[in-house]
Amino acid sequence: MSTRTVSTAADIAAVAGEAGVRRIVVEGEIAGAPPLRLASGQHLVGADEQAAVVFADGVDGVQLSRDNEVTRIRLRTDPERRAIFNDTAVDDLGTIRIADVTTVGQVQILASRHVRAGHVVVDGLDVARADVRDRGDRPHLLGVGVLQGSFTLWNLQPGEDVVLTADLHRISAGRDGAPVRGSGVFVGGAAGSGGRLEVTVLETGPVFTDGGIAEGTRDLISGGVFVISGCHVREVRNRGPVTTYGVNDMALDNWGRVDTWTADGPITTHGRSGVGFVNFGSTTLLRVTAPVETHGIGARGFNVYTGGSIAAAEFDSITTHSDAAVGIQVSEPLGRLVVRNGIHTNGGAGDSLVKGVITRLSAHALSVLVGGSISEVDIAGGVTSTGPGVATVDVKGEIAAMSVAGGIHAHGARSDAIHVDGGSLTLHDTDVTAADGAAIRLTHPTRFEHQRVTARGAEGNVVEDQDPTPAADAAPDGG
Repeated sequence: MSTRTVSTAADIAAVAGEAGVRRIVVEGEIAGAPPLRLASGQHLVGADEQAAVVFADGVDGVQLSRDNEVTRIRLRTDPERRAIFNDTAVDDLGTIRIADVTTVGQVQILASRHVRAGHVVVDGLDVARADVRDRGDRPHLLGVGVLQGSFTLWNLQPGEDVVLTADLHRISAGRDGAPVRGSGVFVGGAAGSGGRLEVTVLETGPVFTDGGIAEGTRDLISGGVFVISGCHVREVRNRGPVTTYGVNDMALDNWGRVDTWTADGPITTHGRSGVGFVNFGSTTLLRVTAPVETHGIGARGFNVYTGGSIAAAEFDSITTHSDAAVGIQVSEPLGRLVVRNGIHTNGGAGDSLVKGVITRLSAHALSVLVGGSISEVDIAGGVTSTGPGVATVDVKGEIAAMSVAGGIHAHGARSDAIHVDGGSLTLHDTDVTAADGAAIRLTHPTRFEHQRVTARGAEGNVVEDQDPTPAADAAPDGG
């Protein structure tokens, strides 16, 4: 098998797909290239850091077949086109390897039509620009669809016996202030009993996205890093910042199964109804070591929603800046919750997209809904809200044990620090204050137990809206 060095569009068109040529080495920048299909086993390699292939207007770039490699090269198509994609007429992708590649245009690997097997390795991929908003194939959950990503690896086969595997390192998308349009990094399988995707590691660098979704849309979202149903990832690592700019843009979202998810870069959303991390799937351990910050109306920090489960979640800090922007909202069981530098919200009531429905929310710092529960809450750095008419901590479900170093404080007008509304809360070692409301408001039937808790509120230290239950509801120490 031979190696050919190419430097013109005619040269590369002549050797791409030629069975006797194993390595195609690109020298310099090739402009006006036609679409290329690599033959089975063929590699496309850059000779040096100047190596690039610029494709003609309106065409896709490199089509992979089986056992292909694309390494050390820049590929440029129109942002709306695919820079790298695969031939779905083959039955087995073999091993596809992408390393040290920069693209303008989507990188899309699909198991559909005839594809029933394959292993995908990425070790350095930077999608500088892409626009995937017109891709018609989208996964759905609870009536909400998801835009594909600038990097998309998706097993669409209906049979659960079809399994793709992957090892994905150093994937980046977009630029600060110049995001990719659509989702950023998207990995998934088919829902229900369909095809599966097994990922050993999903590692991302900086990711900047804007789904370009119209205000008021209820049935469409996008994500910075998105694990879709039918996908199991042993370890997700977000090494760089993940930032979203648009309406309904989630920063991190899990519909699948993740053993460990670690985010070491800041997580930031700017658009309405964005979420820092939302979980509809199964996550064993979530660890976010940098701040989570949201800026749009209804943009929540962290959600555990219908069907989702998390054994343990750890955060550096969560801060929201608008109405309806809840810090943490839980409607399913959550094991241990740790926040090292506080939860802080700065808004009042407003509308937000929740599970496909525009819902009225208040910017609680911590909200546990009916059916939701947390086994243990350990927070340092305080829990605060500043908006009017907001309960800083609102418990309609259950918190089995909670302590807050730095205290729970409601600074807004007519705002309570803690409202236990038909739920259950055991609180200890916490200072609770409300500048213009009740420190602790109990709406019965409810269960409130406490140890070493002080409470000071303008409307009362402990206010009981109905007849008190037995001694568990007595005033905390210092009340």
